[in-house]
Amino acid sequence: MAAEDSDMEKTEDASPKRLEKAREDGDVPRSRELASCAVLFTSGIAIMMMSKPMGEAMKDVLRQGLSLDRAMAFEPQLLIVHMIKVVEQAMWAFLPLAVIVVAVAIASPILVGGWVMSQKSLVPNFGKLNPMKGLSNLFSKNSLVELVKSIAKTILVGSVGYTLVKKDLQPMLGLSNMPLESGISTVSEFMVTGFLTLASALVLIAVIDVPYQLYQYAQKHKMTKQELKDESKESEGSPEIKGRIRQQQREMARRRMMSNVPKADVVITNPTHYAVAISYKEGENAAPVVVAKGVDVLAQKIKEIAAEHNVMTLESPKLARALYAHAELEREIPQTLYAAVAQILAYVFQLRVFKQHGGVRPVIPTDVPVPDALDPHALVAAPATATDIE
Repeated sequence: MAAEDSDMEKTEDASPKRLEKAREDGDVPRSRELASCAVLFTSGIAIMMMSKPMGEAMKDVLRQGLSLDRAMAFEPQLLIVHMIKVVEQAMWAFLPLAVIVVAVAIASPILVGGWVMSQKSLVPNFGKLNPMKGLSNLFSKNSLVELVKSIAKTILVGSVGYTLVKKDLQPMLGLSNMPLESGISTVSEFMVTGFLTLASALVLIAVIDVPYQLYQYAQKHKMTKQELKDESKESEGSPEIKGRIRQQQREMARRRMMSNVPKADVVITNPTHYAVAISYKEGENAAPVVVAKGVDVLAQKIKEIAAEHNVMTLESPKLARALYAHAELEREIPQTLYAAVAQILAYVFQLRVFKQHGGVRPVIPTDVPVPDALDPHALVAAPATATDIE
């Protein structure tokens, strides 16, 4: 039972496949505090940099808005047109700031979790309307953390705001004695400085929130050992299926190999345990090629197919073992065996000529030069005997 319980505990980090699926569903780590901080901070810097042109534009707006000619008093339609123009002018004045704020609001989420486009996030989830589920979320760990963050933000922002007001209280009380231009400039400076200071204070909350959101996301997607095993089976297939696939692949390779035996020039055997089929096409091959090889039952099958298709079988135990051990299927034989195989092929080709045209019957090679180092059994080469297929 203890082992089963441990398999059901979510103690393992999420696999790349699980994280990729979550990302496809639109589930990625996000930090609202970082996004809010980025928007406020960027807005403050933008206001500070564009305060002069925006101030001049607002002066023009106020001047035109408060300047009414006599005709507008008797023609309400003219007054409406005039106010529309004033509103348009005000919108154009604030348009650069609005564009910057909107761009930062859209781009800031990619700071944590990256950019994600998921259609599944657009599908209505009526489960979120369940009041019981909402009630359980109200008393969850995440709600408690959000409450603590809200209290911390309130205390931090309130403390910083109180400090700013206390520091600039006397200059603010003296604004009434300043000229209009100087007073407006001072108020603007107070507002921008205070805005940036409050936004900077929120950086502390964001610095704490980002690691927490990444930690919470990792905890949310942790997996049990059993889930990892099931996912591995899904991805790679069960051992039984993989075993069957490998068996089918071996069967296909064996059938392909057997289909090449009729194309061989000679099958070299030892004579009972090993069989290697050799083919050589002058002009096509730089050296003889092994088209099939096998031991025991497979060797007997190679010899049977060779007999059915009138392919000569030649016994040379040492050479058969060396070829089986060191030659690859459908590859040229090793250079160290060129001389030995050349003698065998020379005999085969001479025997074909003898059968077609007569003459002196070739002598079966009895001293095939096979290095002892290539023979797995290190046996002395036995005299070769041929089984001719008439």
